[in-house]
Amino acid sequence: MSAARSSDSAPSAASGAPQFLPWQMETARAWLGNRDRFAHAWLVHGLAGIGKLDFAVAAAAALLCETPQNGLACGHCAACAWFASGNHPDLRRIRPEAVALAEGADAAESAEDAEPAAGTAKRAPSKEIRIDQIRSLESWFNTATHRGGWRVALLYPAHALNVVSSNALLKVLEEPPPHTVFLLVADAPDRLLPTLVSRCRRLPLPAPDPDTALQWLREQNVEPAREWLAAAGGAPLAALRLAQSGEAACPPWLAQLVGPLANGQAPDVGTLAETLEKVAASEWIDALQRLYTDLMLAGAGAPARYFPALAGNVAQVAARMNAARVAESARWLTRQRALATHPLNAKLFAHAALQRVVLSCQA
Repeated sequence: MSAARSSDSAPSAASGAPQFLPWQMETARAWLGNRDRFAHAWLVHGLAGIGKLDFAVAAAAALLCETPQNGLACGHCAACAWFASGNHPDLRRIRPEAVALAEGADAAESAEDAEPAAGTAKRAPSKEIRIDQIRSLESWFNTATHRGGWRVALLYPAHALNVVSSNALLKVLEEPPPHTVFLLVADAPDRLLPTLVSRCRRLPLPAPDPDTALQWLREQNVEPAREWLAAAGGAPLAALRLAQSGEAACPPWLAQLVGPLANGQAPDVGTLAETLEKVAASEWIDALQRLYTDLMLAGAGAPARYFPALAGNVAQVAARMNAARVAESARWLTRQRALATHPLNAKLFAHAALQRVVLSCQA
């Protein structure tokens, strides 16, 4: 998947209104069918990689559509044409500058001051939603909607709000502007300011059942679909992103780690650390966390969730491992995520983590 797409966003329809994904249709129709008593702010949340942003974008199009069909955007009216061109006057996207630029927006569209002040160094695009972006909506709120309908503010990812911008948004939601619907998209509500969550109606989106997800992935020409879906924890958009990354569903280095352990031998940690030195720490930590999940499932006699290709070797490791030691090392690895973006020596960091994994899996 190109950098211009979120890991929770699917390819858009070639023309017409944005589409709900197949597993979202039932939820969308039920939710949009009760517009007469629609809340002013909705928190759309669920597992990462299931299409929450696609849902919110399609919902925004439906709310702005002038001739909705069964509650969904028609794709033919003037409002839908404006939406498709990115020029609907009653829609605002509030997202970090880094996200806006990755999506292909220019600096003016990013709602940030892209140019540094005179005499200052050029800054990196912000990864936060800043208070200036919330304040800039005030004039928009104070004007009438273009055709007398809804106004939609689409904010994502909601966890990118910092404390200051969260409080600014909270003040807006305490006295919401008329005819305005806020759609906030988040993976986990517990990462947001509790008072902000309390001002929103929650709309949880379920992950699709495996058959639906597999069918959709095969329609996107993803094979082997089952392995990619497993690697993504059942999230089809995340599976699509992984499949298009050019990597394998099960990283080769992970197989090189587990194989010797299954035979009661120690893997070559030094060589593996050299491999991981070139991989983002967040990625290999995530893979190791998923491996630990599969190990603990195997220890309980359950099938592998993330790496079915390694199921045989994982079962052999699980048969001789100390479950308490593995659980403790899994918790230790979770704490290491906080160091993933720190300027550490990448090779030494990887070597220490791998050594901990090996020791935890040995009898």
